[in-house]
Amino acid sequence: MPRRTISEFRAERAKGQERLLDHEHLGLKRFLRLDSAAYEDGALSGRTKELLGLVASAVLRCNDCIDYHLEQCVKQGYSREELVDALNVSLIVGGSIVIPHARHAMLSIDELFEEKGIADSPHDS
Repeated sequence: MPRRTISEFRAERAKGQERLLDHEHLGLKRFLRLDSAAYEDGALSGRTKELLGLVASAVLRCNDCIDYHLEQCVKQGYSREELVDALNVSLIVGGSIVIPHARHAMLSIDELFEEKGIADSPHDS
């Protein structure tokens, strides 16, 4: 399967989210609210929780979730080095099966930082 760009991910996610919200199913609405609330400031900052979400998403091997949390982490101001360090934790916890998802994450990080006008990849010249 070809890799989906961040822009393609955003478009598909927005369309799917709109369809989810079109329904008046109470269980769906409650779960979506619970999901949003989990990332609000509490004993841990929302910023920290996004990084935790990234690590969990990598360990669970969900590229859509990885892309979502990477986008949120970049919005929260995490550096490329901090994101890579967090991905290292996911590799240690999840093992070698996480490697393809870490590769995916690295390409997504490149896209997100390019969007911000920050091309600080070791491969950029």
